[in-house]
Amino acid sequence: MKRVLIGCVLLLAVYQCFGQSPDKNGIDKKTMQKIFDEIKTPFKYGIVIPQPDSGRMVDSPTVFRKDNQWFMTYIVFDGKGYETWLAKSDNLLQWTKLGKIMSFTENTWDATQKAAYVALIDTDWGGSYKPEQFNNKYWLSYLGGGEKGYEAGRLGIGMATSDDLTQPKEVNRLVKPVLSAIDKDARWYDNRTIYKSLIIRDKNKNTGYPFVMYYNAKGEKTDAKGNGFESIAMAVSNDMTHWKRHGQKPLITRNTGICGDAQIARIGNLYVMFYFGAFWKTGAFERFACSYDLVNWTDWDGEDLISSSEPYDKTYAHKPWVVKWNGVVYHFYNAVGSRGRVIALATSKDLGSSPSGNQNPK
Repeated sequence: MKRVLIGCVLLLAVYQCFGQSPDKNGIDKKTMQKIFDEIKTPFKYGIVIPQPDSGRMVDSPTVFRKDNQWFMTYIVFDGKGYETWLAKSDNLLQWTKLGKIMSFTENTWDATQKAAYVALIDTDWGGSYKPEQFNNKYWLSYLGGGEKGYEAGRLGIGMATSDDLTQPKEVNRLVKPVLSAIDKDARWYDNRTIYKSLIIRDKNKNTGYPFVMYYNAKGEKTDAKGNGFESIAMAVSNDMTHWKRHGQKPLITRNTGICGDAQIARIGNLYVMFYFGAFWKTGAFERFACSYDLVNWTDWDGEDLISSSEPYDKTYAHKPWVVKWNGVVYHFYNAVGSRGRVIALATSKDLGSSPSGNQNPK
C-alpha cells in the first residue's frame, strides 16, 4: 500500500509538471526539455534477450504487465522470416523464454512473416502497463507477409486475438490483412509496403475514434538519392477489425531514411511518442516527439535518447519500448553489434550491468 501511495504522489507531481495548456503552434522548447529530462536513460544495462544461436536474430520488444509479472513479446528472424515469441520477468532485468505465440504457416498471406505487437496496453507513464481487453479478447497487430527473407516482399498489417497473453500458445489470426499497400485508399507514403504497428485506446477520441494505430510505411516517393523512405502514419477504428487511414500526410517523417516503430506514453495531458530514426544521420538511434492531441506532433531537436556507444550496439541502437516503474525508466531497444541482433536495456538509474552483456560473442 505504501508503494502505491508513493507512486501516486510521484505521478501527481509529473502530471503537475507536464500538465500545461495546449499550444496550437506546437510545444515549447522548455516543455520538450522537461520531457527529455524525465524519459532519458543514460545508463546502459546491457543485453537482456540474446540471440538464441548464431543463425537466429531477435528484434522488436513489447513489454506489458499482468498478474504481477512482466511479459515481453519479441520477434525472431531465422533467415526465412519472422516468428513471435514470449518471455517473462519478475524485475525487468532477467528474462525467461516461454515459447512461440505466432509461427510459420503454409499457403496463407502471412506464411513467412508474423511479427506481433500487443495492442491496447495502458499508456499512462508509470501506470499499470496492463493490456486491455476488447470484446472479451486481447488483441495484437502484426507485420505479415508471404515471401521469404528479412522483411521481404509487400508486407501488411494483420490482426490477431488471444484469451491469455501470458502463455506461449498460438494466437487467433484474422484471415486477411486489415491494412495493406494495395488498399484503394493507400496513400503516397504507404503504397509500397507497411511495417510495424502500435494500437492504443484513445478514451478522449481525439480523432473521433476509440482505437488509434501508428504504423511505419514506405511509399512511392523517393529522396534526393532516389531511395525510398519510411514515415510514421496513423489509422483509426471503431471495432479493431476495420481500419481507415487518418489524414493525407505522415505524422513523422524526414523524407529520407527511416522514422519508425512508434510507442505512445501519456505524461499528464501530453502524449510522448518514442520512435527510432535511421540513415538521415549516421546509424540508427532513438528519438521522441510530443503532442496534445495524438495527431499534431512536435519533434525533439536535441540529443538522441539512445545511440550507439557499446560493442553490442555499435551498428544500430533502435526500436524502442519504454516503461517507468518504481521511479526508474527502463528503455528496451534492439541492439546490433558484436553480439549480433539482440534486445538491450538502458535505464535512468545505474542498475549495474547485465551478465549477458558482459559475455564475449560465441
